[in-house]
Amino acid sequence: MHICAADEWARARERGAIEPVPPGADGEAFIHLSAPEQVHLPANRLFRGRRDLVLLHVDPALLDAPVRWEQGVPTDPTAMLFPHLYGPLPCSAVKTVTVYLPGPEGIFAPLTGVADPT
Repeated sequence: MHICAADEWARARERGAIEPVPPGADGEAFIHLSAPEQVHLPANRLFRGRRDLVLLHVDPALLDAPVRWEQGVPTDPTAMLFPHLYGPLPCSAVKTVTVYLPGPEGIFAPLTGVADPT
């Protein structure tokens, strides 16, 4: 899954893909993805309180670039790995788009009942 603003998704559909963020200190650019059971962690860290977000449900079999499972940030649960896509996320790999809203306090709750396509 990938979290983004609804307008970012609209622009991606016009271009055909979401491009990776600019490279960090290591020189590699990637797109942050999450498994359904962990998507609330980056959502609360990066997007707390935002009401313009969508979740892109990605079919990993339709990705052209490598996905590496890597550590998140130190506040994430010990040994939890997150999928990072090292290349563009083609719109054709997005199978479902759902609105992603926080609760009344602006906090995103863990997802329930969402199947992971991997």
